[in-house]
Amino acid sequence: MITFAGGGVGATHSTPLADKKEALDAAIIRIEGLAKTFGSLTALHGIDLQIRENELLGLLGPNGAGKTTLISILSTLLPPSSGGARVCGFDIRTEQDEVRKCIGIVFQDPSLDDELTGAENLDFHGRLYGMDSSMRRARMNEVLNLVDLSDRQDDLVKTYSGGMRRRLEIARGLMHSPRVLFLDEPTLGLDPQTRRRIWDYIRNLNALQGTTIILTTHYMDEADQLCSRIAIIDRGRIVALDSPESLKQGLGGDMLELEVNGSRSQFLESLQALEEVGHVSVHEDRVVLTVKHGEEFIPRVIELAQSRGVAVSSVSMRKPNLEDVFIKLTGREIREEIVTEAKDRIRIYQTSRRR
Repeated sequence: MITFAGGGVGATHSTPLADKKEALDAAIIRIEGLAKTFGSLTALHGIDLQIRENELLGLLGPNGAGKTTLISILSTLLPPSSGGARVCGFDIRTEQDEVRKCIGIVFQDPSLDDELTGAENLDFHGRLYGMDSSMRRARMNEVLNLVDLSDRQDDLVKTYSGGMRRRLEIARGLMHSPRVLFLDEPTLGLDPQTRRRIWDYIRNLNALQGTTIILTTHYMDEADQLCSRIAIIDRGRIVALDSPESLKQGLGGDMLELEVNGSRSQFLESLQALEEVGHVSVHEDRVVLTVKHGEEFIPRVIELAQSRGVAVSSVSMRKPNLEDVFIKLTGREIREEIVTEAKDRIRIYQTSRRR
């Protein structure tokens, strides 16, 4: 059961205490009171979270919400300011080497060596983890076969397509047989067909290999398709935690999307005063609202718009999706986050070029 409350959304479950203890005992990652500050900026506010073994958990949130900070702390790249976490039973503060041995990371930005072959990239990674030659060769064959790159293993990475590089990075993250794999935007910038192939590999890793996966993504359909649970982070806090279906059902009713022209202030006030109307949001010339029994409500909303001097040019109805949940919780569209991130990357690139 997901509960929407003032100041955020939290997941509450009516599980008996025995079931809660069993879920905690099965957790491969346990996060308790985890906080991180950078000077006067608080990136994480005392996060509590348990991630079960063999779970595929999605982390969603606006840019700057704390997703990267959380993953960086769990993978021992950053120390926490307070609180702590255990990964595979090891403390992230005092047992960092053991944590690193049991995790794999696929970074958002490319990190392969273009001047090496696919096999050489994997071999180098295996050496870093102290794998002997026979173990490296056996594992290389396994992971290359898993991502369908066996026939290209002796080609230089600079000849690979974008999708092939992402698949090789996933293979590299699996070389040392990690129990936990962090995937940071694994399909960003890939074409739809390649994205869906990557989805298949991720599903197989989770279902067949038993790998626990923590996935960050800007693609709502990706999170919906792949993840058994989703944690939405905003301003350093987890504001929702549940299955994709439960999160969507938590909005209630149908989504009506209206394209409108004219002054909308009185129209919006009238909408929000109606008992049947849930959340209302405005995006340029579109008004999106949650209502019960959407088909029955359409004539009424058109009549209300006309009485308030607003012209409705089109009406569409659909079931809630994860982007609707995201907008309700964070107040921003995920598309806005992608544009903002792209502009930030361009600005950083231009600055580095001037230097």
